[in-house]
Order: sequence, then C-alpha cells, then structure tokens
Amino acid sequence: MSNIRKAEKKDFDSIFSIIEESFPADEYRDYDDHKRLFDRSAFTIYVIPDDEEQSIKAFITLWEFDDFAYIEHFAVSQKYRNQGLGGELLNYLAKNLNGTVCLEVEPPVTETAKRRIGFYERNGFTLNEYPYIQPAFSKDKKPVELMIMTSNGKVSKEEFELIKSTLYKEVYKV
Repeated sequence: MSNIRKAEKKDFDSIFSIIEESFPADEYRDYDDHKRLFDRSAFTIYVIPDDEEQSIKAFITLWEFDDFAYIEHFAVSQKYRNQGLGGELLNYLAKNLNGTVCLEVEPPVTETAKRRIGFYERNGFTLNEYPYIQPAFSKDKKPVELMIMTSNGKVSKEEFELIKSTLYKEVYKV
C-alpha cells in the first residue's frame, strides 16, 4: 500500500505536469486557475508521492459536495503506469468517502476511451447514458462531450440533473 496523503502546494508543479501529459488542453484549467483551487474548501487533491524523487506518482482531484463527490482529474505519471496505483487511489476514496462518487469520461468511441471505462467499471463505477457536455474551462478552451460514471450503480435522471447542475455551478462556474 502506498503512502496516500493530501497534496500540499509544494506538490502542485509535479501534479500539473502530470495533468499536461495526461489530458487534452480543453480538459483542464490553466496553471494559475488550477493552483487557486487549493483555496476552495470543497476541493482536495490526494497524491501518491515518490519521496525519493520529490515528485508525485499519481493524483486524484476531488470535489466534495453535500450529495456526492466528484473526481475532476485522476492520473498516474507515465513513468509509474501499470503498477496498480490508480486502483489503489480509487480504493482509498471508496473506503474514505460516503455516498456516490462521480467522474467524467470520454464516450466509448475510441479504444483508449473503452479501456478507461473498463478500468472504472472494474473499480465499481457504472456508465450513465445521459447526454453531458463539460463546459469550457476558459474563453480560449472548448466544451467537451463527455459522459458521467457513478459509483453505487446508475443514477436516476433526477440524480443526474442534480450532479450536472452542481458541477456546472460549483466547478465550472456557469
């Protein structure tokens, strides 16, 4: 078991470099906007550190709301992939959070997207078929067509609308 802990501001550069290597540009905030999230009480980043190299092996960003938790970004540094670290982080959250956890995924149209969905399904998440658009993170970025996966099985249309409206208001500020 790795030494999972909450991130500190000193970890941010290492985390952001993993974000840049793991996500398309339209799927994350710019450096300064992302760093400001540390000041939001609902937002936490959990990390698996590489203490020897003073860097981060893997991280998961989490928003905790009254009715559910939302995983915004989740990635393992390329150097440490295929070592079970992603599953370890998801198991840690499952044991330490109450209620539903949700996350966004690309629709299952590419092999990479299908593999990613399969990984989340093996870790207890279910794909919900409701249409969903991730709003643009800033004026210079585009909205992205995604889908919502949830722990504890599929959600009703009503629960989905609550998740969507909360994300739009609290995370994307639209």
